[in-house]
Amino acid sequence: MARSTSRRPGINRRAQYSLFASYVIAIAGAITGLVALVLAKADPAGFAVLRAGAAEITRPVSATLSSMVGGIGSIDEHVLAYINAGSQNAALRRQVEANRVKMIEAQAIEQENIRLKKLLKLTQSTDSEVATARLISSSSASLRRIARINAGSRQGVQAGMPVRAPEGLIGRVLVVGPNSADVLLLTDSQNIVPVRRASDNVAAISTGLDDGTLEIRPLSAGTSPFKPGDIMVTTGTGGLYSPNIPVAVVVALKGGFAIGVPLASPARVEAVMVERPYDANIPPPPAADNAAGATAP
Repeated sequence: MARSTSRRPGINRRAQYSLFASYVIAIAGAITGLVALVLAKADPAGFAVLRAGAAEITRPVSATLSSMVGGIGSIDEHVLAYINAGSQNAALRRQVEANRVKMIEAQAIEQENIRLKKLLKLTQSTDSEVATARLISSSSASLRRIARINAGSRQGVQAGMPVRAPEGLIGRVLVVGPNSADVLLLTDSQNIVPVRRASDNVAAISTGLDDGTLEIRPLSAGTSPFKPGDIMVTTGTGGLYSPNIPVAVVVALKGGFAIGVPLASPARVEAVMVERPYDANIPPPPAADNAAGATAP
């Protein structure tokens, strides 16, 4: 019978070599195990040294295999962590946004407490208080510079009363309703306030320019003595505003006068205090009392 032409001679030969090598390895392993068993029984101390040497030789391989097994065992943990990372990041972003909102609210409350403490200190330091109120609106585009407060005649507010904040003067009451009042702001052209420079008492007149600024014109003729950064306060002249109320800070010079901006801006002020006119707090002179007593029957 002729040999099939489809079979290659090298295939059976390689199979035979592989089978022979496996037999040799198996026999050698059996002999080695038998020798090790006999040595362990005959000379335990020598066998221990031999075992320690073998362990030292195979230590790098064992360590590598151990790390590989540990890495393969933690693959599921890494996969699960990767899957959960998206939801965890979304939750953390929501938490950060919530904390940011709370922080903004806390800062706003802190600023509100500071303003209220300043107003409380102001009301405690004066005996001319009529009412405390809040600025609920202010004009920015109309012909008049007017703000509205949430206190009126029922709270004792009357037309002409000064209105101030802890930062400085706001203006004077113009129109009064039962529970609200309109305040003519310092920046209105119809509001004229006698002022002086706080550092050296140089007198001037402050007049609104209807654009959010003030014209500060000195009483003395000639070049304006003011410079940017000067603080202007009330003088008490005229009997309406109490003296030493902060009014404005000079920001520029223009011709023979200075341009200032109010220290108490309605855009930043919330809580205000309505006061009695300054001359209402001035007691009559003793001479008038003595003269009245002399003419009495």
